[in-house]
Amino acid sequence: MMSLEGRRVLVTGGSRGIGAAIVAALVREGAHVALHYGQSRGAAERVAAELDGAPVLLAANLAQAGAGTTLVERAEEVLGGLDGVVNNAGIFAPAPPTAPWTTWAQVWQETLQVNLVAAADITRAALPTFQRQHRGTLVYIASRAAFRGDDPEYLAYAASKGGMVALAKSVARGYGRDGVVAMTVAPGFVATEMAQQVAVEKGTAAIVADIPLGEMAQPADVAAAVAFLLSDAARHLNGATLDVNGGSYVR
Repeated sequence: MMSLEGRRVLVTGGSRGIGAAIVAALVREGAHVALHYGQSRGAAERVAAELDGAPVLLAANLAQAGAGTTLVERAEEVLGGLDGVVNNAGIFAPAPPTAPWTTWAQVWQETLQVNLVAAADITRAALPTFQRQHRGTLVYIASRAAFRGDDPEYLAYAASKGGMVALAKSVARGYGRDGVVAMTVAPGFVATEMAQQVAVEKGTAAIVADIPLGEMAQPADVAAAVAFLLSDAARHLNGATLDVNGGSYVR
């Protein structure tokens, strides 16, 4: 049974796209959700309004060092504890090796900070609570790029997601005995604003041509996988990655 009734879960980057779909799926399954957003207060409020105000809204700029730690502390306070975290927040910015050094350096720093370092800080902050209650689930939203790589413009993005997969596997191996489980979801192209950015550059037809199913995944497809991983039914998937890419990369 996949019920998440009463589970207290923090979802980062929950105001739009995949994150908003995850928040909606968890609320429908009975979870108490803290929806983190960066700058999109209005978008976060719209997600909450569609769910009768069920998620609690928490703002944090994960590009700032230490913000992830404070975010976990606030989530525990407003939810009355914590049973799960979905590390979904991320940025997708181009910086080919031919870009000016200042652009290259800035994109790498910001991408690694938001996509990987903040997720690590959040993990570190949540672990003591999970160990103390001998129960806790960490789900990381990575990408197929972690396994097959990405185009030269997005080296930083692929590297950050590869690091996230390694982080999840290490947590799974290191803390399973404490009742803590960690898994990863690796989407391919999902019909979100982020995918639209690439579609403008390459064309939708070129993207879809690489997907055997002939269509991009929907945010709800990723959300369903996340809801399953947060449930007790998925505990023995500890350390695993679920690929949600329509067969565009098969491992």
